[in-house]
Amino acid sequence: MSVIIAPSVLSADFANLQRDIEMINNSEADWFHVDVMDGVFVPNISFGFPVISAIKRHAKKPLDVHLMIVQPERYIQQFKDAGADILSVHIEASTHLHRSIQQIKQVGMQAGVAINPHTPVSSLSEVIADIDLICMMSVNPGFGGQKFIERTYAKISELKEMILKSNSKAKIEIDGGVDLKNASALLKAGADVFVAGNTVFSSKDPVETIRVLKATTV
Repeated sequence: MSVIIAPSVLSADFANLQRDIEMINNSEADWFHVDVMDGVFVPNISFGFPVISAIKRHAKKPLDVHLMIVQPERYIQQFKDAGADILSVHIEASTHLHRSIQQIKQVGMQAGVAINPHTPVSSLSEVIADIDLICMMSVNPGFGGQKFIERTYAKISELKEMILKSNSKAKIEIDGGVDLKNASALLKAGADVFVAGNTVFSSKDPVETIRVLKATTV
């Protein structure tokens, strides 16, 4: 199975959002990655429900929504209603993580858990068999365009081993600093999903850049 490409809408041109959504629709990308930030869990603020709903109206591919917010359990149904297909909550922000995962699945979404660079993958051991996606932050969350953290490769390998041992079906998603130079090494380490923001949207030919990422091999 080839790698899943999820362009990050956070890096799109907000004044031409429909144009960029159509570009993703017409590319080889698989998902839309939508970052939601509250200015509390991370020092930035991004999309709310109206924008997600607007993206959903035009998107022809699943919405992979990444919540960088405190108390995400308060809004699970609202994100479903806005159009999320996959919903990831941060382990650092979820006091009752297992309950949140259950709630996400109960309303009909795939459940993901995101982890920050400093968080050990062993912290996922109690929920690894229950989730569909692990969003591994390879930069500190909150802003696009940051430098990739090299320690990520070892964490991917460690997480992949956990997934295999637990017979989990979870995919490993890498979020932050993914580019054409490190894509092959990420795939080799065990990544399944590439979130690509600046790499796609700052490219002269975003559709071609997505095609090249999609064609990544070890």
